[in-house]
Amino acid sequence: MLSIERLRPYHFCCIKDVIGVGYTALYRKFRPMTFEEMVGQEHITRTLRNQIMANRVGHAYLFNGGRGTGKTSSAKILARAINCLNQKDGEPCNECEICKAAINGSLTDIVEMDAASNNGVEDVRSIREEVNFLPTKAKYRVYIIDEVHMLSIAAFNALLKTLEEPPEHVKFILATTEPQKLPATILSRCQRFDFKRISNEDIIKRLKIVCDESNIEITEGALQIIAVLSEGAMRDALSILERCIQDGENKIDEDKIKDLVGIPKFDFVNNIIKAIFEYNVDNAIQSTNDILNQGKDLDNFLFEMIKYVKDVLVFQSTKKLDLYNQNELEQIKNISTEVPKMRLVQLIYQLSELQSRIKWSNQKSVVFQAEMIKLCAKPEEFTQVQQVVYTTPAPAGATQTVQMPSSQATNSVSVNNVQSNNLRTNSAQKNVSTRPDIKIKASSDGIAKAWPDILGSLKNNGRIVLYTNLINTQAKEINDMTVGIEFSKGLTPFGKTVLEKQENVKELTKLVSMACGKEMHIKYVDTSNVMATKLTAEQNLQNFANDANIPLNIID
Repeated sequence: MLSIERLRPYHFCCIKDVIGVGYTALYRKFRPMTFEEMVGQEHITRTLRNQIMANRVGHAYLFNGGRGTGKTSSAKILARAINCLNQKDGEPCNECEICKAAINGSLTDIVEMDAASNNGVEDVRSIREEVNFLPTKAKYRVYIIDEVHMLSIAAFNALLKTLEEPPEHVKFILATTEPQKLPATILSRCQRFDFKRISNEDIIKRLKIVCDESNIEITEGALQIIAVLSEGAMRDALSILERCIQDGENKIDEDKIKDLVGIPKFDFVNNIIKAIFEYNVDNAIQSTNDILNQGKDLDNFLFEMIKYVKDVLVFQSTKKLDLYNQNELEQIKNISTEVPKMRLVQLIYQLSELQSRIKWSNQKSVVFQAEMIKLCAKPEEFTQVQQVVYTTPAPAGATQTVQMPSSQATNSVSVNNVQSNNLRTNSAQKNVSTRPDIKIKASSDGIAKAWPDILGSLKNNGRIVLYTNLINTQAKEINDMTVGIEFSKGLTPFGKTVLEKQENVKELTKLVSMACGKEMHIKYVDTSNVMATKLTAEQNLQNFANDANIPLNIID
């Protein structure tokens, strides 16, 4: 259990330290000095302490985990603990000569190496030469190699033999965030410890101790926001806290943190989400303009939107949330009772896709505004079925009718016929098409009835290659968002190449969505194997004979 009393001897900090001379970053000032002070890694600290007390310390360790989870701190504590003169319960005393020298960096027997900047084979060869020398003061010579995955292949090869059979007075502690980049020969020679993400509860407990020691007044809501933003990294949490006190004030609340990191306030997020669910384009545009005018980061805003919709979805099931006040919970409750669950799930997917597009866009605000307008459009307005009838050229003076969706049947429009030769010579005339008859409409029988019309449109639109690869297929709805295209005769490698071309997927998805009256995804399903298993041996033999045009009589 953490306590202020245990931290005072090593980490005393106050506001004067933050703004005074000799400034030290909070994550360094409050670095854990014992295993007991480590946050959220009890499964590791307990094992290490037991090894030290039993005098069964390994020759090589690999500490793996995300940033800010305590890998380097644990390595330093372990290096001091195995060399401490007054070791107790597997913990360093931090008061003896060895511990003090290690803390102030004057102990040459504990070597810290950054593999990101010292990743060559010569750096490793110098270690190989040094390990043969006995420690000067301590019991063990300890090498802490941080970001070890940055070593070159030649450096790893030079380290192998030394790492496998080092002298008895040498210990290696390797730390990395990407263990998959390490050779298997290195991994097999180390005791591996995986550092997990620190929970929000543990981060908040630690931040409270830091704030008490630093004379910082902070609200519970602000602590929760910092914990969420840190994403399980204690160092990130302390860095965010440190940014909040750079103005010299020792009072921190939710609004201060949100303004600092660019997170929009609850009202902004709630208003735009509410506008989307109510299909209110005007309110959505107004809210979007307010966000852009305040210079809010769109990536952070989209993150908050996705998180908000997720929280509404969670509230529908659990009826409780932790990070909201009573007024905010009431607004979330109202949305959760009015919006169906599948609509919430769909919006999460849509916002996630928007987040990916914005990340690589040069016109982030334009893409964001356009998507908000799209999300506010009613399904029948945006994805309505385009019932377009193309007819052959009619006699001069005749008219053609362009059929609108059933919801707008009364708004049918008659347009003058345009001769096909005029269409070829004058591209500006786009009133009607002169292609053969095509009808694409969603029937009561679903996509299966509309599929022949979709194939016909592909043929008439000149997509012959795509049409020929789909001519013997069938379509059916797999779920509310996916249409499966079944290949009963199998999907050939060439056909797969044609069907997976981006322009073909886009065109086919568009036609399927039009036929269904909503946005749909397509999925290719090869049913040839299933069909084959349903045929008897006689049927397979008869089919082979028919294909080869060989007369065959089967006699029982």
